[in-house]
Amino acid sequence: MAKIDEEALAEAYNRALALEKAGDIDAAVEAYRRVLELDPEDHGGAAVRIAALGRGETPPKAPDAYVETLFDQHAEAFEDILVEQLGYAVPMMVRQRLQALGLGPFRRMLDLGCGTGLTGGALRDMVGDITGIDISENMVELAHEKDLYETLYVAEVEDFLEDNDEEAFDLITATDVLPYLGALEPLFFGAAENMVPGGIFVFSSETLSAEDGRAYIVGPHQRFLHTEAYIRERLEQTGFEIVEIGEINVRMQDGEPSPGHLVIARLKG
Repeated sequence: MAKIDEEALAEAYNRALALEKAGDIDAAVEAYRRVLELDPEDHGGAAVRIAALGRGETPPKAPDAYVETLFDQHAEAFEDILVEQLGYAVPMMVRQRLQALGLGPFRRMLDLGCGTGLTGGALRDMVGDITGIDISENMVELAHEKDLYETLYVAEVEDFLEDNDEEAFDLITATDVLPYLGALEPLFFGAAENMVPGGIFVFSSETLSAEDGRAYIVGPHQRFLHTEAYIRERLEQTGFEIVEIGEINVRMQDGEPSPGHLVIARLKG
């Protein structure tokens, strides 16, 4: 792997951010492209920033290096930022909806993008065995300290789903995973391949208005937004039937709610 000129990269990235903040979009995009030249793996997420500015192709997902770096850097403060400052409560919403629908208890759960263990903690007493997956080693270390999971892996979720040959799961959760994925086929196909017939798949998304005309975009905060229609279509194509789709506020952002959906689907079988 080619050595990155860290000083030149920091200078280029700071210049791009300053141009974006100043509203000089054309110059900012060119500056982010220079960042990509210096760091092709894209630890700083230049590609999603370019897409968020409405330029270039929308990538199928956020770069792995970017997601790993982002969460490694924020692991220690993650729960304070997400729960206390941004009002994130999706894991408890998942628990409430599963109980209201009479779903569970479950034998084996796969918690995709497990982070520090918020969803694992919310569902611990409803599941016999929980496996957690996260791309951030620092996040997985914090989850391990809570002693919530029987098994933990440091891995990218789509890669894990493709390579896993362990016993199938009857519950798969993916809370706050879709904001880092554009195209959903790999995730949905992978979930189906790792699930028993009749298994439950629960995930959250942030909503893109159908009026936009696109299936998904990178929003202004570098997070992917998806239309409800696209989610419904891809679930159907990958062998799921929808149990429930509910509108939720995923989190606060700049003092405003981030509208989203909580989706509960069942694998046909």
